Amino acid sequence: MKSSIEVFANYDWSLLMAALALSALGLLAIYGINISGGDVDFFQFRKQLIALGIGLVIALGAAFVDYRHIRTLSLPIFLAGILMLVAVLIIGTTGRNAGRWFVLGTISFQPVEIAKVTLGVFLAAYLSRYVHRRLTWSAFIGSLVVSLPYFVLVLLQPDFGSAMILIALWISIILFSGLPKHAWWILLMITVVLGSLFWSIGLQQYQKDRVLSFINPSMDPYGASYNVTQARIAIGSGGWLGKGIGEGSQARLRFLPEASTDFMFAVLGEELGFVGLAIVLSLFAFIFYRFTRIAMESADAFAGILLIGLSSIIALHLIINAGMNMGLLPVTGIPLPFASAAASSLVSMFVIIAIAESVAVSKKHAFTDK
Repeated sequence: MKSSIEVFANYDWSLLMAALALSALGLLAIYGINISGGDVDFFQFRKQLIALGIGLVIALGAAFVDYRHIRTLSLPIFLAGILMLVAVLIIGTTGRNAGRWFVLGTISFQPVEIAKVTLGVFLAAYLSRYVHRRLTWSAFIGSLVVSLPYFVLVLLQPDFGSAMILIALWISIILFSGLPKHAWWILLMITVVLGSLFWSIGLQQYQKDRVLSFINPSMDPYGASYNVTQARIAIGSGGWLGKGIGEGSQARLRFLPEASTDFMFAVLGEELGFVGLAIVLSLFAFIFYRFTRIAMESADAFAGILLIGLSSIIALHLIINAGMNMGLLPVTGIPLPFASAAASSLVSMFVIIAIAESVAVSKKHAFTDK
């Protein structure tokens, strides 16, 4: 058992500070939205603050746990993820037609956020043996087969955005592991087939309307296209330095729906301006840099694939949220990592940070796969 001094001497404090900085900016924005919305008890702000506290405890505590135990427990972790996704379909509560939650009084939890991590852990353990040679066809197909239950269960919630992230997570991990010869064509065919199935039988009508409004924004400017239009106005009105926390007219006057969740990127753009968004994106870039460095410095193939996969979850959330706020991608209800008022997402992001910190602390003792 390592001492606290040894653990925290190897702890990547800069990574944790970057995550905390993004969370603090999100909390400030949520506080401003609550004030303007007349939320006298600041329920959303307090919920986010509690989630941040839980995440911070996990991030600090995980440094004392050897990440290699995760590989040993990858199958139970994988099955636990499936069990959560099945259970939420049976006893969960649907929220805003986008995903399902476990609800107990005022406490709610969206299991799909943790399921993204559990799938990433299992895929990393499953494919890590192939990292030094080309991926075999059996491993390629096998990784897809074990991932399909996650895709289908999330799509049934229905949560199209998270299902797409799970697919992209699988793709990012197999790309890093090394595709078999000519697998690019198979990958393209799988994408086309899954896309066709999602469109024909997997998507609800409101989800199809979002995609169609993205392709043709003028189709329904006061309906499906309204949110994106208001988000783009918010970002554009922020100028260089923004209007100040709580002073954004789009969020404060309620022109921007779901301001604290789906459209947090637009809120930050309006209140912090171009300079503020540049700082936010720089913090994300620094997080990706630290994940890459920790992965490269580790001698463990499992750790390398795991960190690449988990960092891709953060990257995909950022790309999708920023893209839909700027009208570059359809609206899918994906929160901005660390910043959006989404407690389940915030905790899962700090679980990802915790795993990276565990690798960082243990990297000097990492082993090479046989």
